[in-house]
Amino acid sequence: MDQRKSDCRVNTTYNVVFTASLISLQMGILPTMTVKRFASVPTKPAPISIALGGRIKQRRHEVEKSQETLAFEAHVDRTYISAIERGVANPSIETLANICYALNVTLAELFEPLGGVSLAPTGERRANAATPPDIKRSRFR
Repeated sequence: MDQRKSDCRVNTTYNVVFTASLISLQMGILPTMTVKRFASVPTKPAPISIALGGRIKQRRHEVEKSQETLAFEAHVDRTYISAIERGVANPSIETLANICYALNVTLAELFEPLGGVSLAPTGERRANAATPPDIKRSRFR
């Protein structure tokens, strides 16, 4: 008997939602439950990410390791190594240190050939980025 009561409640709930959706569609109102959120437009990877990924791939080939072997030794997934090499992923400093250890290279040696790469910000400012506060100019004594 309890099962029947819970079934009735579920059916009634679905019926109410369905009825509300039909009414809102007939009136030209999009129900709030079905509002689609648009994902941000995919942006081109930053030049530093592409250069770093290329450098990791170059070093991986020098030491004759596969992506799978490097991933295993660096404690990450193989697909993540692929994303780093393509410049799509943005690895943490800890992940980079693990990769450097597996490639038998220091962080300084990894970044050394990247000296000429642009470090300028790329893309647009995020919508939720904080605005700088008004700074009062005062004379310090």
